[in-house]
Amino acid sequence: MNAGRLPLRRIAGVFGRYANLTFGGGDATTATLHREIVDKRGWVDERRFGLCFALARLTPGTNMLAFCTGMGWVMRGIAGAVVALLAASVPCSILAIIITIFFDRWSHGAISTHAIGGAMAAAVGITAVACWTIVRPHVGRRSWLLPLLLVVGGFLLNGVLSVAPLTVLLLATAAGFLLPAEKT
Repeated sequence: MNAGRLPLRRIAGVFGRYANLTFGGGDATTATLHREIVDKRGWVDERRFGLCFALARLTPGTNMLAFCTGMGWVMRGIAGAVVALLAASVPCSILAIIITIFFDRWSHGAISTHAIGGAMAAAVGITAVACWTIVRPHVGRRSWLLPLLLVVGGFLLNGVLSVAPLTVLLLATAAGFLLPAEKT
């Protein structure tokens, strides 16, 4: 579909549904939006999706909203950016207020403590799947070692050595420029 002709209501529908109802945080939402926007609907190609993802990670504040805004811009210009931002932020903000009220009343028992631990474990798994979704297009039979080393190195730098995420992203970007391009 020609992105310039993409109806705003369809953009609002995708971002309203998947940015608000995907559990597991930004990584899970990014993976779900990738499946919908790139794989299923073909509204955006891998290169533009990856560019929006990378630029959103470099912005201060809420990266997910920056990502949705960027994707909306790519799909339909300023109108698409505004629609995607509002569709991705307003409903989940209202939902967050409602959930916070209920959580505050519920969170003091032993059962809730175990439930929260289970949810955290699920979030780690969802994050791992989201990372694989982003890395997968760059991994082939002959080119799996370098992406694996970059991913493991990024986790070690951030998780073990406490290097700031922005610094890790900048180092990964520099490595991408310095390493030889994959032969196609």
